[in-house]
Amino acid sequence: MNPKSAQVLELAKILERLATYTSFSASYDLALTLEPTPYLDEAEDRLQETTEARTLLLNHDHITIGGARDVRGDVLSAARGVILEPQTILDVRETLRRASTLRRLIQRLHHQYPMLATTVELLEECSALQHEISRVLDDTGDVKDSASAKLATLRRQMRVAFDRLQSKLSNIVNNSNNAQYLQETLVTQRHGRYVIPLKAPFKGRIPGIVHDQSASGATLFIEPLSTVELNNEWRELQLEEENEVRRILRELCELIGHESKYIVRTVETLARMDLIFAKAKYAEELVASAPELVGFRDAPYPHPGSTIHLFEARHPLLDPDMVVPIDVELDEDTYVLVITGPNTGGKTVALKTVGLLTLMAQCGLHIPAREESRLTVYSEVFADIGDEQSIEQSLSTFSSHMTNIITILDEAGPESLVILDEVGAGTDPAEGSALARALLDDLVGRGITTLVTTHHPELKVYSHEKPGVRNASVEFDLETLAPTYRLIVGLPGRSNALAIAERLGLPERIVTGARGLITEEDLIADDLLDEIHKTRDQIRQTEEAARHKFEEAELLRAELQERLDHIETERRELLVQTREDADTEMAELRAEIRRLRKRLQAAGQPLDVIKQIEEASAGLGDNFTRLPEPVARGDDRIGDDEPHQFRLGDLVWVATLGAEGQISELSEQDAEVMVGRLRVRAKLDELAYRSKSESKREKKRQRAEVGIGTRGAAQGKDTATTSVKSPGLELDLRGQRVEDAIPNMEDYLDAAYMAGMPFVRIIHGKGTGVLRSAVRDRLHGHPLVTQYERGNHKEGGDGVTVVKIVPQQ
Repeated sequence: MNPKSAQVLELAKILERLATYTSFSASYDLALTLEPTPYLDEAEDRLQETTEARTLLLNHDHITIGGARDVRGDVLSAARGVILEPQTILDVRETLRRASTLRRLIQRLHHQYPMLATTVELLEECSALQHEISRVLDDTGDVKDSASAKLATLRRQMRVAFDRLQSKLSNIVNNSNNAQYLQETLVTQRHGRYVIPLKAPFKGRIPGIVHDQSASGATLFIEPLSTVELNNEWRELQLEEENEVRRILRELCELIGHESKYIVRTVETLARMDLIFAKAKYAEELVASAPELVGFRDAPYPHPGSTIHLFEARHPLLDPDMVVPIDVELDEDTYVLVITGPNTGGKTVALKTVGLLTLMAQCGLHIPAREESRLTVYSEVFADIGDEQSIEQSLSTFSSHMTNIITILDEAGPESLVILDEVGAGTDPAEGSALARALLDDLVGRGITTLVTTHHPELKVYSHEKPGVRNASVEFDLETLAPTYRLIVGLPGRSNALAIAERLGLPERIVTGARGLITEEDLIADDLLDEIHKTRDQIRQTEEAARHKFEEAELLRAELQERLDHIETERRELLVQTREDADTEMAELRAEIRRLRKRLQAAGQPLDVIKQIEEASAGLGDNFTRLPEPVARGDDRIGDDEPHQFRLGDLVWVATLGAEGQISELSEQDAEVMVGRLRVRAKLDELAYRSKSESKREKKRQRAEVGIGTRGAAQGKDTATTSVKSPGLELDLRGQRVEDAIPNMEDYLDAAYMAGMPFVRIIHGKGTGVLRSAVRDRLHGHPLVTQYERGNHKEGGDGVTVVKIVPQQ
């Protein structure tokens, strides 16, 4: 891409704003050097990456690359034999950790984010290197004692030597015989040796080596002769420790150097991923959308087959609360647009908006325009905008523009976009107009997509008559004497000079005189343009009113549909609730009848009286059972003729498990469901959607059934519960002794069998392995167990045993 044109269109300012959303220096530099691609496939891939990143960050807002560092120079230095600082080594580890976390997360969601998953495949985890760094260094960058056996021994010896040295010095300074010689009763350091402060007049009273003196000369810092050997021993151990630490760091850096090419690739991939995330964040800030990118279509010569369809486009560098959106749509026959209108009316902003949004899209950035926008991917974008008068090169405004235009004409081709502002300006109007028409003739004849602005009225007629060229204009409000900044494609700009002068108070005789000097053809054309603009405004107002009516109708329709859906849901919930209440009351009534029966038998009532009571209770039961049947649980969905479209986070009923869960991953054929802490992969036709109200109602029903069964068992041995409550998919035995855990597991397996569960998970932890062995020994040959195995790494590995239950006959 032409760098000067990119600068004129202010792409650099966009990239500077983009760079502020990056997380570390490598991606920051990548953002500042981002260039538009001239290739359609690459541009589409870039946009798709940004789209996927926006969705990913919306659903997983905790994702970050913060903590990564640009360690490429450091690891290359390590490859050359340089010993890195411990903190730099920790930066290498933290960068690799970020890469590992990001790679695992996105690859787990590769069905939803295929482009990002392809990118993170380039990330190298270097797990062995991460482990070695963690083994050698602690989080503060200090080498651990356990880094080597020799280092552990040296540091243990250092502590012993240090304690002996400090003990000896403490005895000297605390000796009452030495108190009169000492300036203070303390031990300090000078030049790496431990010394005591001796008063200068008492030099020699305590034999020792003088290492320093105070500024006043009143105090001498001496190393007592009795501690010289201890100091020497401690210092020698220090030197040995430093050598051992250096050796350990050298070996660690050699390992880093060996992995340098993988680390460099990881940093570059992290920078690319961070740039994609920065594009997504910037798109959210701009409230932008992804345009549809298209190639050059087949079109009659000389039309290049380009497409520019921008709707509600906004310049991204202007205040979003103040900028007026514009629509720029070139029909299939048009590839050159000539924009006319008054100064400060928004012509230049319109040109810059089209050019800048084109460059942004080819950089992979979402653009501030409606989703329906479509743009061609150009091999080059050329722009000549603004006053580039150069005093140093003795170039006038006209000369400067001509120099740029000559360069553009030499380099532009049918797959280029050319943007020219105020073409033919800065010189004699007649010559400028002729030159502008000649330039446009050349660009039109060569089939180059072109956008130009001009003040020359002759170009209005030219644009109307020339095939492939179309007029456009910026609106001007004569009531407020201010531009509206709206771009109107299809109509040239009107001459507003006389109308503005009249409204500002110029004497009517002068305005009338000026009007008389204008040719009748020009006046008629201006009146026709005025009438066309008024008609266009009326049509636009009519369309706006119709659009508002349509939106109101859509809102009303949606409201009515929601009310209908709620009515149907409430009806079904009412039927289910009524049925459950009836079941509960019936169970309580039967229990009461059984109690009365026992009391009548105890009182010696005749059998015919007892039979009458039983017949009456049976009649009551029949009345209860005549209630309408509710829709079967698990299938209670609105609109049974239309299958539910599952989404992430939906509550569903897993028929094969007889349990409720939440969708955590979703593909076209199946889904991953979280049932408690267990992940289950199931086909979509095995799942039934559950609303939150249905979920609460089902839990309430299960509690009621368990309560009825408990009361029935207490009131009579002949009472049986129609369903058995599931004991849950997991049993946690951690912290229990073997003699307590095994009976608990037996009870749990019985309950799981009665509930018809296909499998369960026994959590016993890893620990010493005693509980795990006891659990698996008991499961071996158990009558209710068909098979058992260790859990996978997601389920807990050796800390969990998955048990398959014998199916009920």
